[in-house]
Amino acid sequence: MSEREQAKQIIDQLPEYKIGNLLLFLKGIQFDDDIEDDLYCQKLYEDYLNNPDPDKHETITLEELAAQEGIVL
Repeated sequence: MSEREQAKQIIDQLPEYKIGNLLLFLKGIQFDDDIEDDLYCQKLYEDYLNNPDPDKHETITLEELAAQEGIVL
């Protein structure tokens, strides 16, 4: 039995009055994941801003990228 199936089985056995607290807990875990994602993205952005490479602002078109990767658009 997978961990997900085990968790569902436990939830199914809980009395109704405990489900609300469990739901708050699960939403809190989801909220923590969102915060971690935001912090990771912020770190990537800061790393980009602090990168001393003078070529970091160079861009290419989507068509050029596709051609480099051998993709036909």
